[in-house]
Amino acid sequence: MPKHLLFICTGNYYRSRFAEAVFNHHAECQALEWRAFSRGLATHLAPEFPLLSEHTTEGLALRGIDPRHTARGRVQLSEPDLMSADLIVALKAAEHRPMFEKQFPAWVERVTFWNVSDLDQATPDDALAAIEKQVLALIESLEN
Repeated sequence: MPKHLLFICTGNYYRSRFAEAVFNHHAECQALEWRAFSRGLATHLAPEFPLLSEHTTEGLALRGIDPRHTARGRVQLSEPDLMSADLIVALKAAEHRPMFEKQFPAWVERVTFWNVSDLDQATPDDALAAIEKQVLALIESLEN
């Protein structure tokens, strides 16, 4: 039975979905006993279509990662999602910690907060490279 890693961002449209796919791709290649899934704290803020950010789609293609490694659509975070996760990562502390404190205050201390900015503060190339680097470091730590 694999362990579950939960990646969280605001819309479950761009950053968390990229992290999910990168993690699942590498976990599969390395036969890790982990599987990632992703959720959003405010999925209503993401565009209705397409279901996955073009930046995520392009970033995965550039890395040779099949989009099957992420869910087909956006999913709003729920407490059962948090309960099913062995490890929880939110993509941006300044953005997501306040949302967690409001929506899921009992879970804030169980979340690892990264610092990957959204499109208003980082280019897709920079954000996706930062996510990839942190995902690969996380995988290395899970292997040890």
